[in-house]
Amino acid sequence: MVFASASTYFLVIFCVSFSYAANTCPSGYPEKGVAVDKEDIDKMQFAVNLEFLEAEYFLWATNGYGLDVVAPKLAMGGPPPIGVRKANLDPLTKNIITEFANQEVGHLRALNSTVGVFPRPLLDLSAKNFGKLFDEAFGRKLVPPFDPYRDSLSYMLSSYVIPYVGLVGYVGTNPNINGYVTKRLLAGLLGVESGQDAVIRMYLYERATQIVFPYTYTVADFTSRISELRNKLAKCGNKDEGIFVPPQVGAENRTISNVLSADFNSISYKRTPAEILRIVYNSGDERVPGGFYPNGANGKIATDFLKQP
Repeated sequence: MVFASASTYFLVIFCVSFSYAANTCPSGYPEKGVAVDKEDIDKMQFAVNLEFLEAEYFLWATNGYGLDVVAPKLAMGGPPPIGVRKANLDPLTKNIITEFANQEVGHLRALNSTVGVFPRPLLDLSAKNFGKLFDEAFGRKLVPPFDPYRDSLSYMLSSYVIPYVGLVGYVGTNPNINGYVTKRLLAGLLGVESGQDAVIRMYLYERATQIVFPYTYTVADFTSRISELRNKLAKCGNKDEGIFVPPQVGAENRTISNVLSADFNSISYKRTPAEILRIVYNSGDERVPGGFYPNGANGKIATDFLKQP
């Protein structure tokens, strides 16, 4: 009887606590309005292209396999990526990228349940493609060719190329979203993408003066060159900065340290879909596919650009 009474007591306490929590933890959504506006769908689906890129790159680096094994339904029958493979990562870096990989799978799942996803586009994640990108950034052929899978530092330098593009894309999309559930999704995605970029930048900042083997350039040199290339390809001014900047560009013009890339008011930069495509296609033209997307990105916004003369 004592046991039964105790069980009943704890059950009552649990039910009261649960009821109290339910009453004091509302959804936070407005009582009126549209959850997912139909005009939000194409805008949010554009980001699916970048989420596929990140998911595959991070999954393969740590596991040696990607979405087709981890979450095959999310790939929706899209072709497997080209040239991607497992990276030679130390335990710390592997732990970081493993977490990123799982986060990206969650992002795709969240996008799918809110606005839907399309088949994974063909992705070129080969060392050759990254090598071409870094050659362009330095304005000369690196010898030997840059290989992102060589070691942890090389991989993190190559990762510097990716999440930041998604970050500024989400910032640019934000003002054009109408639905309150879609806004919540975007804010949640933006928060994690920003965090990933910050972790990568801090990792590289701690090694800023280290020479990147087997070259004569420092880690800071690599970040500056990649940021300069992205600004050049996007063709819309300075919206990208390395881990060191001139004082007049630093926060409040008081620092050359630049752990986070931001504008004069320390607000994240924003980019349009056209700017992003110019960068990830590595062509400087949203109508000319290439780079990470040999056949172009998927979704209405990207394919509409491909149809333009």
